[in-house]
This record gives sequence, structure tokens and C-alpha cells, in this order.
Amino acid sequence: MKNLRVIAVSLALGSAVAACSGGRTSAVSSSLTPSMPFAITVTLPDNLPKHTIGEELPTEGVGTKKDPTWGKVGGFTQTKKAQVLAFPPGITVTIRNLTSNDVHTLNVIGKAGKPPAHFPANPSLSTSAHGGGKFRIGYASGIINPGKSVKAKLVKAGTYLIGCAFHYQEGMRDVIVVKAGATPGPDFQR
Repeated sequence: MKNLRVIAVSLALGSAVAACSGGRTSAVSSSLTPSMPFAITVTLPDNLPKHTIGEELPTEGVGTKKDPTWGKVGGFTQTKKAQVLAFPPGITVTIRNLTSNDVHTLNVIGKAGKPPAHFPANPSLSTSAHGGGKFRIGYASGIINPGKSVKAKLVKAGTYLIGCAFHYQEGMRDVIVVKAGATPGPDFQR
């Protein structure tokens, strides 16, 4: 049984009651106040499907993490929390926007070099798609709307710096290791 994370969403009940009552007053609807909330529970799996990169603002559920090798990363995951990402070359990954209200991108800024990661202060990140779906330096996913995804083929082994064009300055930046046998997180084979 997979672990689940629960997200509670509060909604105002007053407008729903008013819409359902058709403007009529009744003992039931008049006893409810417009500010009375109710909760809807949505469950999400802890782990994303294989070969998927999830992205959302670091201030949301994914957060940030101080990786012992590469330093601070945030906003990108293969599970449920920020982590250094890792995949074998030659596969196609799905890049999925996990949020319900923000657009994101995934841009490959450059190669990482030696740890820790040295993210440029103000890189020029495109909101338009570039690279023909092939993940390499200069690749840009284009805008990924809330709940939507795009695919990219990991063409060449290497360690890459990535970021979101809209939220780079808010800490949405990470490292992706593309290497045979690579696994996500700080324990990947270098």
C-alpha cells in the first residue's frame, strides 16, 4: 500500500447554499452562515510515476533541501520532496506541473561541473519551448500549465543545472544527473 499525502482544501459554503436554494429561505439554509467552511480531501501518491519529474514552488509541498554534494535545491522532485534528480540516458522523462495554480518551465541552464552547484545569479531563461524535446544545454520545456506535463528525451550523459523561468529567483532550481545506473537523491552513483 502506497503512502498517501493528504491535501485539505477549504471552500466557502455560503455561495453553494445560496445557489442551491434558488433564493428561497428555508430553515436549513438560513441556519448556515456564508463563512462556514467544509473540507474536501484530495490524496496524492508519495511517489511519482517512474521517469517523472514533478515541479512546484519550493514554498509548496516539494520544498527545498540541502543536498550534501550539490547544495541547496528546490521545487523539483522524483518522489514528494526536493532532491537532486537522476536518470539513465536515452529515456524519455515526463515533466509534470504539480501545482493547481502556477505555470512553470524546466530550462537546462548548463552543465554542473564539480560540486557544489554554482547556479548563475540571473540566467536568461526562456518561457518558449526550445530543443525539440531533447534534454540538453539550452533545452526549455515551454510553459507547463497547472496539472499538465511535457516529455523530453535525455540524450546525453552529464550533470545539468535546471531552473524554472518564472520562479528561479524563488529557489526553483536543481541538478539532474544523467548517467547509467543513476538513482535520485544524495545517494546516486557519481
